This record gives sequence, C-alpha cells and structure tokens, in this order.
Amino acid sequence: MSVALASRPAGTPGAPGGPAGGPPDGGPDPAATRRGRRWLPYALLLPGMLWLAVFFVWPLVQLGAVSLQSQFPGYPGYYYRDVNVGNYWSAFTEFAGHFGRSFLFAGLATFFAFALAYPLAYAMAFKAGRWRNIMLICVVAPFFTSFILRTIAWRQILADEGPVASTLGALHLLPGGHITETWVAVVAGLTYNFLPFMVLPIYASLERADPKVIEAGGDLYANGFTTFRTVTLPMSMPGVIAGTLLTFIPAAGDYVNAELLGSDRSTKMVGNVIESQFFRVLGGFPTAAALSFTLMAIILVMVFLYIRRFGTEELV
Repeated sequence: MSVALASRPAGTPGAPGGPAGGPPDGGPDPAATRRGRRWLPYALLLPGMLWLAVFFVWPLVQLGAVSLQSQFPGYPGYYYRDVNVGNYWSAFTEFAGHFGRSFLFAGLATFFAFALAYPLAYAMAFKAGRWRNIMLICVVAPFFTSFILRTIAWRQILADEGPVASTLGALHLLPGGHITETWVAVVAGLTYNFLPFMVLPIYASLERADPKVIEAGGDLYANGFTTFRTVTLPMSMPGVIAGTLLTFIPAAGDYVNAELLGSDRSTKMVGNVIESQFFRVLGGFPTAAALSFTLMAIILVMVFLYIRRFGTEELV
C-alpha cells in the first residue's frame, strides 16, 4: 500500500527551512553568529596578551626569582634558588639614600616640568593660532634624536666653559664654580628630557576645553586668576594628572642623567645602583633584582595614593 506524503510550504512549522527547522536554506545561523561576535574581542586581544605574557610577565617572574636567590659561599657570581627575603631588606637599608635621592630629583623635575609645560600648553591651545602646529612640532622634535645624545648635548650646554656657567659666573651666581656634577644639572636634565611628556597631555586637555566656558568666568566678574583657578585648571586636571605620572615615573627610575650629568656619589640615583649591580658588581644580581622590585613597589603605592587623591574619571 502506498502512502502519499503531503508537502508543506516552506516557512510552516516542521517544514525544512521553517521556524522549527532552523535558519532558512543557505542563510547564517543566528546563534553561531552571536557566538562568533562574542569571541571576536577576545581573539583580537590574544596577540597583545601573548606579547605581554612572553616579554613582560615572564621576565618579571624571572626577575622575582633572581631577587630571592642566594650566593654560593666562596663562589662569587654563582647562585642557588632560595627564598632569601633578606635581599630586599639589605638592598633597601644599604641604598636608602639613593631611593630618597631618586624620588627627590623626580619630584623636582616633575614640578619644574609642570611650571614650564602649563604656560606653553596654554599658549598652544588658546593663543598660538596658525603657529600651533609649528609649536607642536618643536615640542615633539627632541624625540627624533637619541635620549643619550640629548643628555650629552645638555652636558655641553652646562659645561664650565658653556654659556650658562659663564653667564652665571660673570654675575657671581655660581658659588661652586660649575654646574655639571651637581644635583642642579641632574634635575635640569630630567626636566628637559621629560618635558614633552608633561606638555602633550596638558595641551590635549586644554584643546578639548570649551573657550566659551572660560569666557563665562569673565562675564561673571571674575578676574583672570580666579577664572584660571576655578575654571581653567579644573578642566585641565586630567592632563595634569597624566603628565605628572608620565614624568615622575620614568624620572624616578632614570640613570642616564645622573650618570652623564652628576658626580660619582653625591648625585647617584637608584637606577645607577641597579645598573652597576647588574653589570659591574660580581654577584650583584640578587641585589639589583631586589632593588628593581622595591622601586616598582614604592612607585605603585605612590601612584595609587595619587590616583585616590585626584581621581581618574576623565584621565586622558
């Protein structure tokens, strides 16, 4: 007995290509499309995460392991894996002066960079007009040359026979007779080298500010200083915070300026100690690694407190 099968039109329940039978013939599966879109951001993040894991996290783990190693007695330069937390205590106590000097120099350089950068960024944002792009190029131009070459050039500028020292000596404003190999030269070098990191974020914040809001302060009978204190400065605080962090953090760990512009002992920063322990002192690897982690921990705590105080809601 033959049974006749009645055909149902497509689109009715149970028919191929209908609602109960999945997507229409030849069309994409909506569920699969949603799953693909859900995983797409993670797939885009994967190369960057792998790069950070291989070239940042793993070296950091290795550095932490080295900081806890102990030396073989009687065999300088040979170590064995250990959990010697005494490396941290001895490194911090022995080189506490270098830590204090690093943060002092970095703080001074950040302050002077802010004092120089804010008027420059303000002029670029509101007063430069058609000269704005040229001023911006002049700010970025030092990055076209090597950091070390810029510091060596700064050493020539501050040399005893240079124009700065000669002028100050003629005015009897140079008691020591020279500028190089002093903390003044180190702070000046730090300020110069990291000044663009302060100018650019402040300029970005001021450029986004609405000039009409600033003009409204004058309409409300506020003088120039009051308008700046209550309107302009708060509007530029995201750039000030970003510039402060971008200047202070690398300045605290810098060693090039203290090496080329400072003296052998009185101006050395913790970065110089780390460099010498790694490359010049036999058996100094654990001390150098402990110093590196201690410096990183102190900077992280300081940044956390700074962010808690000023916030990062609109940080650029």
